Amino acid sequence: MTVMAERTSQMSVEEFETIAFAAPETVTLEFINGRIGVKKVTDGDHNTIVTWLARRCMRTRPDLDLYQGQGLRVEAYREGRAKPDAVLTPEAHFAGAGEWAAPDGTLMVVEVTSYDSDTDRRDRHEKPAAYGQAGIPVYLLIDRDSCTITVHSVPDRKVGGYRTLHTAKFGEKVSVPEPIGIELDTEILKNYVR
Repeated sequence: MTVMAERTSQMSVEEFETIAFAAPETVTLEFINGRIGVKKVTDGDHNTIVTWLARRCMRTRPDLDLYQGQGLRVEAYREGRAKPDAVLTPEAHFAGAGEWAAPDGTLMVVEVTSYDSDTDRRDRHEKPAAYGQAGIPVYLLIDRDSCTITVHSVPDRKVGGYRTLHTAKFGEKVSVPEPIGIELDTEILKNYVR
């Protein structure tokens, strides 16, 4: 049996929220796994990918909203705070919610990788663990480094992460399972990588 060492939190969630509130709009701060993290400012290709996904979701599922910039409270143990690149919910789900909303009712979170040194740790390891623990049904990772799209589904609330992963190369069709139930033709994503 492997025993994992418990990481000491850098600060309380209240301290983090105070810092995040005062941060300039040029940075996005998150608090995952007890550590504060800075998300790199997005580039035009990154934003184009999120817009592409929004159009696909709205065309296929007009009953849903794709939010950008909505913070979520994740990780029951450490009271984490994440700002996914996009959050798919039923229409008007976050109306009246604050900057850091409960993840309940969230159907899918989306991350598009940035070209920075924290991408591997943050988007491929820490966030799937946090989103799965929060019970979010689907985590969609659009990975510009490997030119792949990975659909994480069947969240594991006890240990975090997801039980089912399906990875496809850009250019393939990808099925996003229920509760979303859409298919994405990812050919165009080849145009938005370095």
